[in-house]
Amino acid sequence: MSESNKIEYLKNSIISERDPKYKDAIISIELNNITDNDLLFLINLYNQLKDIFLRNSLLKKMYEVKNSILKDFFLKTYKKERYLDMKIYAIRGLAQYIDEKEIEPLMNSFLKSLIKSSQTTPYNYQEYESLKGANALPYLIKKYNYSCFKKVFDQLEIQYNNMPDAFKGHFTFDENGTLIQLRTTEISQKMISDFFNNR
Repeated sequence: MSESNKIEYLKNSIISERDPKYKDAIISIELNNITDNDLLFLINLYNQLKDIFLRNSLLKKMYEVKNSILKDFFLKTYKKERYLDMKIYAIRGLAQYIDEKEIEPLMNSFLKSLIKSSQTTPYNYQEYESLKGANALPYLIKKYNYSCFKKVFDQLEIQYNNMPDAFKGHFTFDENGTLIQLRTTEISQKMISDFFNNR
């Protein structure tokens, strides 16, 4: 199915997040040379999707697109999403349209949420690895060199390093946002289970 056909398929389909064909159309879509109308459709689709994996996949496609239509979408998404990785992906998209002065208050708010997460979810390794991925905070630091990004990353490193080793190094993300397993699922599960069993 070509890219334009994937969008047409999604446009002409009832939202069916459990349908493998529908899911695949979202996950594998590429947004090169996308029209404004198609972009507006995808914004609307994103806001209707309930499945966090599909929203995450679509957001990571959209942050690659530069189109002023997306500025408001990324700001609203940052404010709406609860998960820190989704917030940072929205910031990655938004950073194309606003400067450091406007980004800084958002990152100060993000920093407070990050610090709070260490108290409410002390073994928050899945989100930490997402934030540490090459497509997330390291990308923002490399591209923009804003001190607010560095400050958040430094705090992230502190919280990550404070976790027991059982929660570290299971997976990462590359520059394209693709998950890279560093251990088998079985080994990861055993390490985490052993940690809790030995407490």
